[in-house]
Amino acid sequence: MEPVQRRHPDAGTASLVTKLHLPGTDPWALRERLRVAARCPELLSPLSTEPEAVGDRWLTRWPRIEMVEQDPIGLPWAQAGALLARLHREPLDGFAVAHGAPARLARGVDRLDRGAVAGVIRRAAALLTFPVGPVTLAHGDFHLGQLGRDAGRYVLIDIDDLGVGDPRWDLARPAGFWAAGMVPDGDWQAFVRGYRQAGGPALPDGDPWPALDPFARAAVITAAANHPDDDLLVAACARMG
Repeated sequence: MEPVQRRHPDAGTASLVTKLHLPGTDPWALRERLRVAARCPELLSPLSTEPEAVGDRWLTRWPRIEMVEQDPIGLPWAQAGALLARLHREPLDGFAVAHGAPARLARGVDRLDRGAVAGVIRRAAALLTFPVGPVTLAHGDFHLGQLGRDAGRYVLIDIDDLGVGDPRWDLARPAGFWAAGMVPDGDWQAFVRGYRQAGGPALPDGDPWPALDPFARAAVITAAANHPDDDLLVAACARMG
C-alpha cells in the first residue's frame, strides 16, 4: 500500500527545504527511504515520496522545521534516546535497504592518506569485529544535529543512511563520544535511560557497554577518519590500538 504523506500545513516556499543528494545516489533506494519517512512519525515526512531528477543527481523536498540548538547545556538526550527506541520498534513492512553506517565507516577509512595519523586510525579500524545482533529499522547516521521539532514533537531528519540492520549503530556515536570524554556522564546516562524506558531493542539489561563497545569504537574511528585534525578523536583511536 502506498504510504499516506503527512504534508506540512505551510508547505510554501518560505517553509520549504530542498535537498540535493550526493552523486551516485540510488534512486530506487532513495524512493524506498522516502516512503518509510512518510509513514514513520519518528522521521520528518517528505513533501513527496518521488525524488526529482536534476541533471545526474536527485532532489527531494521537505518542510522547514526548527532544529535543536547545539548548545551543550540542556540538550534533549533522554528524548533522543526515546525517539530512537520508537524508530527501532517500527515494522519493516518489506523495507529491505541496508542502513549506511558500516559503509560510511569504510568510506572514511578509504579516504585517509598515508600519514602517521592515518596509520593510527587504520590500525584501530583493523581491530574491529562486530557481533551478530538484532535487525531493525535504523537511522544509520544518528547524532543530535539530526534532531528537530515539527509541530512540537521531536523528529529525525536526513534519511540518506536510513535502512535495516543492527540498531546499535544508532547508539554508537553518543557511546563512543562518551567513552572519549566528549559527552558528560549525565547526558550519556539520560540517553540510555530514555532509550530503555521507551522499550528500545538494542540494549540488554545491565551494563550497556559490552553490547555497544565495537560500535562505539567504529563511530569514533569514522569521526576521526572524517576529521583527522581532531586531536581528541585521534587520541581515542590510538588508545584502541
